[in-house]
Amino acid sequence: MLNLSAQLRFHARTRPQAEALIYGESRLDWSTLEQRVQQLAGGLGARGIGPDSIVGLVMKNSSAFIELIYALSHVGAVCLPINFRLSGEEIAYITNHAGVDMVVADAEFSAVLEGLDQPVLILDSAAQTDPREALSGDPLVTPHPRAGHDLMRLMYTSGTTDRPKGVTHSYDNFHYKNMDMIVSLQLTAQDRLCMVGPLYHVGACDLPGMAVHMMGGTLVVLRDFDAQRVVETIARERITGIWLAPVMTSGILALARDDLPDLTSLRWCIAGGERTPEARIRDFGRVFAKARYVDAYGMTETVSGDTMMVPGREIDKIGSVGRPVSMVEVEIRDDTGSTLPAGVVGEICMRGPKVTRGYWKDPERTAAAMHPDGFLRSGDMGYFDEEGFLYLTDRKKDMIISGGENIASSELERVIFQMPQVADVAVIAKPDEKWGEVPMAVIVPKAGQSLEMEELNAYCRSRLAGFKCPKDMKLVAELPRNPSGKILKRVLRDEVLKDL
Repeated sequence: MLNLSAQLRFHARTRPQAEALIYGESRLDWSTLEQRVQQLAGGLGARGIGPDSIVGLVMKNSSAFIELIYALSHVGAVCLPINFRLSGEEIAYITNHAGVDMVVADAEFSAVLEGLDQPVLILDSAAQTDPREALSGDPLVTPHPRAGHDLMRLMYTSGTTDRPKGVTHSYDNFHYKNMDMIVSLQLTAQDRLCMVGPLYHVGACDLPGMAVHMMGGTLVVLRDFDAQRVVETIARERITGIWLAPVMTSGILALARDDLPDLTSLRWCIAGGERTPEARIRDFGRVFAKARYVDAYGMTETVSGDTMMVPGREIDKIGSVGRPVSMVEVEIRDDTGSTLPAGVVGEICMRGPKVTRGYWKDPERTAAAMHPDGFLRSGDMGYFDEEGFLYLTDRKKDMIISGGENIASSELERVIFQMPQVADVAVIAKPDEKWGEVPMAVIVPKAGQSLEMEELNAYCRSRLAGFKCPKDMKLVAELPRNPSGKILKRVLRDEVLKDL
């Protein structure tokens, strides 16, 4: 039995009164959570949702979101979390492409869902309303059995380089990912995870997310990110672990130090999405004295968490995203599929039981993403050092080719980020008649700061080869990012270059 509610049953029997799920004023123990999930499952069944049905969730973080993940698994259905920031047209594309049977949504998104071809069930999870009020039915005690190859979840990619693809997650994918998180982070029933990133994203839901529940730990769910509220929650709930997008970490580190509560309960913070500057890691250590900053790398296609930084190596391996975890093979390959030695940049490729079997209803893109021996092409570029630590260099499609020279935009971004005037930066390729492409820096200046092209050029030329330096610059108020903190280069290019 691989159904997710099997772990509910185990913990409800062995530690029924231990805290399982906290959201606002709601505090559910394991026994209560199991009962609520069984009732929700009965409500889903009463509406025709059963084995292999697909249900979309357009919801912000809430207790109801977690309960529905379990209830959908309980009846054998497939969960499809959908980015609530999308337009109605984008959501309609996903629900139609996936073949969704029903959508469950927060009341605040009802207007954007008008016109969907699928029935929409509205909840009021913002007010902490019991989801069973909208999904009433007789409790379904016996779960529908699921096997390792059965589909558990669909997650559509953020579309940083292309149209969204439906990534398939089997029960094996999910459980092997959980095993990796348990081993890598040494999770126990005493862990208390703050879930503040959006749960439709693998970072918030899976890194380590539900793996904490597998061990019997406690999930503390915050609906939205607010830096002050996060630190207050860490202190009040004695949080031991958290996943934060880089922009969230920056928000917390910007808080006044003298007003911070006791944050010594935190043991680790998982980061990722971009290479972390050394200054940010050291700053994090000054705020969270007993926690380590865990740079990590992963993809929706691998249920996240493919590499993680080794404890104690954060500074001497600065710029690395750690070593591969146990349930995945990671290789660096060239365009022919040949494995490359340490120190040579190539495409990051992965194989293992937590790697997706492919894209939903898309055999062509599935075939294009897979090597014949089962290794997944990530589309990310990087290299291993002699000790097996992975370093990211760029998205494969974001590599700037100027006059035949390859320029990794992340290398240039890392240098520009060190400038005292710069709060955030992204480098994109700008079309050029002579060189084909040249680097263009899109910069968010710090409050009250200004920056001229001459200053930027002089700074970069003192640190990089001349051909790598930006040939143009644009100052903006903010950069477009997805929920994991990755800069949406496609969106940025469309915005910045549209008038050129």
